[in-house]
Amino acid sequence: MGYDRLEIKSILSLLGCPAVLKENDLKDGSPFMEVQLSSETAAKALMQRTVLSKRLYELWGEGSNLLEVKEQIKQLPKDSVEPYTNECSSFRIVVETFNKKLSTSDKIKRIEQLTEPGSVFCGQINLSQPDNSFHLLEFYHFEGTSQPANKPSKVYFGRWVSDGQRDRIRQYHLQNRHFIANTSMDACLSMVMANLAQVKDNDFVLDPFVGSGSLLVASAHYGAYVAGTDIDYLLLHARAKPSRAKQKARSRDESVRSNLKQYGFESKYIDVLVADASRHKMWREGCHFDAIVTDPPYGIRESAAKIVNVKDSEVKSTDECAQRYPQKAQYQLGDIFKDLLNFAAKFLRRGGRLVYWLPIYKPDYHESNIPQHPCLEVESNCEQPLSTTISRRLITMVKTEDYTNNGEQEEPQASIPVDHYECETFRQKYFRAVESEASATKGGGSTREESVDS
Repeated sequence: MGYDRLEIKSILSLLGCPAVLKENDLKDGSPFMEVQLSSETAAKALMQRTVLSKRLYELWGEGSNLLEVKEQIKQLPKDSVEPYTNECSSFRIVVETFNKKLSTSDKIKRIEQLTEPGSVFCGQINLSQPDNSFHLLEFYHFEGTSQPANKPSKVYFGRWVSDGQRDRIRQYHLQNRHFIANTSMDACLSMVMANLAQVKDNDFVLDPFVGSGSLLVASAHYGAYVAGTDIDYLLLHARAKPSRAKQKARSRDESVRSNLKQYGFESKYIDVLVADASRHKMWREGCHFDAIVTDPPYGIRESAAKIVNVKDSEVKSTDECAQRYPQKAQYQLGDIFKDLLNFAAKFLRRGGRLVYWLPIYKPDYHESNIPQHPCLEVESNCEQPLSTTISRRLITMVKTEDYTNNGEQEEPQASIPVDHYECETFRQKYFRAVESEASATKGGGSTREESVDS
C-alpha cells in the first residue's frame, strides 16, 4: 500500500472520523480516489494534516466522458447545489488533466459545455477570487505505448473544498534548515512519519537516533513536546564535518534546538542527550512516550555503533584530569531493531506508536524479516524503492499489550524470525548490489541473478 493511503487512514483514525476509501480507483495509475466522509468538517480536518494529498473536492459527478458527468450534475438535489451556483455566487471552473496536456481552446470548450444555458450555474464567472471553485478532472491511461489514450478513462467534477499541506514541505525544506547532517530526513517523509505516528498536541515524542532532529521538527509542528538521543557527540555539539557543500566548518550555534527555534517550536523542545540508544536503564521506570519516531543508522553513510560494556573493554590508564570518551563497538542492524522494539515495549504508553525505517535487500526480503515483539503489533508496512535491489520499509507498530516484568517470569523480548542481516551486513549487501548493477550496465547483458551469485 502506498504512503498516501496509509497517511489518510492514519489521520482519519486519529481524528476519529469514519470513512470509506475506494482504493480500487487508483488502478491503472490514476491519482484520483473517492473517499466517503461524514461531513465537510471532517474533510477539512483531514486536509489540515495530510502532506501527500493535493486537493479534496465534493464530488458532483463522475463517468467515462463529460456527457455522463453533465447528466449527473443535473440530477443533483437543487437544495444541495443552489447555495454554490445561484445568481449571488461567483464561480470558476478549472480543467485539470493527468497524463495528457490539453490546449487552452479544448479547456474552454469543456467549460462552455458545463455552463451552457439550462445548466445549474447561474452566477457570475470570477477567475481570480470566486466564491466557489469547481474542477473538472480527467485521467488518461497509456495503452501499452508512450502515448496516452485519445479519450479519458475517467472524468470527475467537483466543488473544491480544501488543499492539503504540501506547502509545508517547502517551508521545512532541508535546504533552508539551519542544522543538517548527512542522513537528515527530508521534510515530506518526516511529516508522513509523524502522521503515521498520529502525533498530536501535547504528546511526548522521542527519537532515539535523533541526528539533526528532522523528525523532532515534524513532530513539534503537530504540537508535540520532543526529545532525542544520539551517540554522536561531535555531531550534536556542531564539531562534526559539515554536510553542506563548500561549508568549511560548522557554526557553533548549530544544534537540534536551533532547528526548532528556527520554526518557532523552541517551547516544544525538551532536550537531546548524548547517549547510547541500547542502554535502556538510563530511563526511569514509569517514563512513557506517546510516540517513538526514528530512522536508525544503516551503516552506509553513518556508522552504527554502541558503547562497549566495561567488562568487554580494555581500560587504559590515563591522567586523572584527562578527558575520556567511552569505547564503541559495531552495532549490528538486527540488534538495533530488537533493542528498539524492546525499548518501545517498555516506554511507549499503551496505544502509542513506533514508526521506523527498515533497510532491505529486495532479492532476500521476506515478511519474516520484520522484527516482532509480544507487546507490539504491526499496523502497516510500506516500501520505498531506492534502486532495483535496495529499498527500505516504513514500519508502523502499535503497542497493544502492557509490558510486565514482575521478576517471576522472563521478560518479553523482541525477535526477528529470519534475520535479514545475520550472515551479511546491510553495508555489504548494499555495495554488492551497487557493483552488480554497475556490471550489468557496463556488460549490457549480465543478469541480476548472475551478479548476485558471483
